[in-house]
Parts: sequence; C-alpha cells; structure tokens
Amino acid sequence: MSRKILIVGAGFAGVWSALGAARVLDTHGKTADVEITLISPKPEIVIRPRLHEHAPHEMSAPLLPLLEAAGVKFIEAEVERIDTSSARFVHAIASDGRHITVPYDRLVLTSGSKLNRPPVPGLLENTFAVDQLSDAVKLDRHLAELANLPDSAARHTIVVVGGGFTGLEVATELPERLRNIHGADARFKIIVVERADAIGPDLGPNPRPMITEALTSMGIEFQVGSGVVAIDENGVLTAAGERINSKTVIWTGGMIASSLTSQVSTRLDRQGRAEVTGDLRVVGTDHVFAAGDVATALTDDEGHYALMSCQHAIFMGRFAGHNVAADLVGVPTLEYRQPFYATCLDLGEWGAVYTEGWDREVLLTHDEGKARKRMINTQWIYPPAANRVDALAAGNPQMSF
Repeated sequence: MSRKILIVGAGFAGVWSALGAARVLDTHGKTADVEITLISPKPEIVIRPRLHEHAPHEMSAPLLPLLEAAGVKFIEAEVERIDTSSARFVHAIASDGRHITVPYDRLVLTSGSKLNRPPVPGLLENTFAVDQLSDAVKLDRHLAELANLPDSAARHTIVVVGGGFTGLEVATELPERLRNIHGADARFKIIVVERADAIGPDLGPNPRPMITEALTSMGIEFQVGSGVVAIDENGVLTAAGERINSKTVIWTGGMIASSLTSQVSTRLDRQGRAEVTGDLRVVGTDHVFAAGDVATALTDDEGHYALMSCQHAIFMGRFAGHNVAADLVGVPTLEYRQPFYATCLDLGEWGAVYTEGWDREVLLTHDEGKARKRMINTQWIYPPAANRVDALAAGNPQMSF
C-alpha cells in the first residue's frame, strides 16, 4: 500500500507544496510508492493579490490539468477537523455534502488566512472587502449598482478602512474603476482611514513620499491617527468622533491565519500562525508541516519572519513540499531560507512603487514600477504550464521565483 501525503489548501503555498513534493518523488524514483493529494473546496487557485482590480470574477486559475500533469490527486472538499494522533486522518465535507475521512502519513497545512473582522459594531453587516473571491465580486456588483441609489453625498463617498498594503491598492484602483463603470465624468470622494499615525504604517518611511504623492494626485483623502469604531448602513464613526456618511465602506483591517492551525499546534502567534522548525515542521509534531499564511517561519539569519504574502507562500510551499516528501522517503530535508525580499505596491493610475530589502529601498516608481507590478501579478504568481516538465521544475525550492 502506498504512503500518503495530504496537502490541505489550494492557495499559493498549497499548490507549490504539491509541485515540490512531486518533484522529490520523481527525482528519487518514488512516484509509485507515495500518493500526493491536495484537498480544497474548489479545484482552482484564487489570485488574491488581484482581487482589488476590476473584473475580480476572472482572478482565478484552474488546477486540475496542472495537478494531473504533476501526478497529484485532488479532493474537492472543505476540511473541518485534523486528527494529528497516531490515527492520522482529516475529516471534511465534500462538495456534494458528504462527510468524508481522508488518511495521511504526512500532512502539509496550507489553509491560508482570512480577513480579520474584529467586533466593531456594524462591521459584519455593513462593509465590503476584497479578501475572498466572493467578497470582491460582491463589491464589484455594488460599485456598479451605486447609480441606482438616490443621489446623495453618501452615495458618492467611499471609505476604505485601513491604510496598509491592501487598503492602498484598493483605494488607488477605485478612481479608474469608477470611471469605467459610471463614465468619465463620474465624481466620487474616496477617503482612507488609518488608525496608525502614518499612512502605510507597515511599509516604512522610504515609500511613503510616493504613496502620499499618488493619493494626492488622484484626489484621494486620507486620515491617520483615528480608526473606525462603528459602522452602519449610512457610514462610519471614527475614534475622533467624526461622522463620515458613505454607502460604500471597504474593510481592509489585517489578516489572521486559518483556524485549522489551532488543531495542529498550541504555539500560535498573534495572527494565529503555527510555529515551525527550520524545515517547516510544526513544532511538537513529527509528521505535520505548515507553509504560507499559517506558518511563523524565519526567512533568514537576521530574525526576519515571513509575511502573509504570495512571495513568501510560494517559496515556503516549495520547501514544505520538498521536505514532506523527503521526510517520507528518507532523504535529507532542507532548511527554509528566503533572504531576498521585495514589495511592489500598486498605486492605480499613478503607477506603482517597487522596493527591495526589509528597509524597503525604493528602486522603481510610476510607470516602471507599474510594469514590474504587472509582470508579478500576471506572470510570476500564476501556476506553471500544465505539463510535467514545467510543473516539476516549478517545485524546485532553489528557484529564484
């Protein structure tokens, strides 16, 4: 009977984990001895970094041809419970509603993250988001339907809560999106509300002048130092006591890891990510690995931890896939390292800001930055071609991207 690798989640980390594991088995002639299965609610990867763009319903890519080429099985189901005891099963609900049990010898948890929605009054009922594909599609439809609402300042005002990476990309994409929907003469007020004392707080000071320039050039207002404390169907209330009337409130307030992490570890960080060893094994287990947004992993020897980003998820996925297969067939695992770090912040029609290093040295801006962002978002983060050679090559943890 073949041994079984189970990968939970078909995001960036999960897909590249599957390719990494398949590559190891192919290299060592163990393809017939080990079965790799990817389990996820849908046989597609959602390109989450593009959900702030127009036509979000197009921001996914099919997985079945790629997985078939790599020799990876797929189960269309949502995992509810992970048994890490000697029994080693996961319990899931299949797409047809059946409760199923799937055994494994080694498991890679790559179930991703979701938008943090704290208990702010009215948040769940009265906000939009770009976190999941369904969220982004709902917002897209709402933007198109604004013209059907009675004319008012609230109809023409959009509040983006959160001035971090996602909030800035959402806000700066809106002017062009709204003109495309409502015509060249459409006039909307866009306000970014950030509770920190500076816009783009996690991006550091180097790109901030470009961010400010982009917002100002597009007429986007931003308020810092006061978060949103209540939301209703007609707007928001800030901690400073200001009322902003709006029919469109978009929440971008940070991410938290999938709750499945608590089923495989008790050592979780403030974002709910599981602590892992150098080879991405969940601390306290010998047969569960984690990668992507669910793992707290060091990227280098200088104390930098991976962020909840596709660039870290893809690399971690390759290492986790390599290591889970290597561990099962008895060859050495690799220590995850990803010393190169870059960011590319899309700033709508202004362009983009591309930085390198953890101090975020600005290297490209405006049209040059936009060209780099376009390459990242339309080429580098998409799965490889659905043939075995490209699929296995993409799983190599030594690849530069």
